[in-house]
Amino acid sequence: MNLQQDIIIAPIISEKSMRDAGQGRFTFKVAGRADKKSVKKAIEEKFKVNVLQTYISLVKGKRNKVGRQRMEVNVTPWKKATVKLEKDQKIGLFDTGGKNNE
Repeated sequence: MNLQQDIIIAPIISEKSMRDAGQGRFTFKVAGRADKKSVKKAIEEKFKVNVLQTYISLVKGKRNKVGRQRMEVNVTPWKKATVKLEKDQKIGLFDTGGKNNE
């Protein structure tokens, strides 16, 4: 079983996640069955970093209206994990371009 592919789905790239990346916190979309221990192990194995803390939250599903007829569709709920790394460790997917926005 390949933990990285089963647990980590995708990085979340947003203004908030990029700001947090400058402070050593990185955010990922993870599998619905993922727990803190499995997320920590998968991140450490894939990116060769040391995870200090793991935060997991469930993002609620919403109803969106799409198309010309404004049909309602349901967006399924999903899990989000934020990991805090040791000082001076980074994940290359969240490259902030060397700017210091403090």
